[in-house]
Amino acid sequence: MNPLRLVRARPGEAFTVTFDGREIEALPGWTIAAALWSAGVVAWRTTREEGRPRGVFCGIGVCFDCLVTVDGRPGRRACLVPATPGADIRTQEGTGHDD
Repeated sequence: MNPLRLVRARPGEAFTVTFDGREIEALPGWTIAAALWSAGVVAWRTTREEGRPRGVFCGIGVCFDCLVTVDGRPGRRACLVPATPGADIRTQEGTGHDD
């Protein structure tokens, strides 16, 4: 059964964000991490030393594994930042700042 029907949820209209140039659909109230997961994206950052993939680990903003660059601002935690219409989300390379 569709969980939205089960709880009689009526979410607002879907909107799009872009992730590395790819349009992804999101719903109001979703975090960036939720939008990425919904689109099948589970890793969007790599570790600095070994290049291992990272995505959401703790889901509550403690671990910093889910860092992305949002609208040019690096170091944003995808698990905490709400998805907003038209947001430009990018894979974060290193610290996200030009070195």
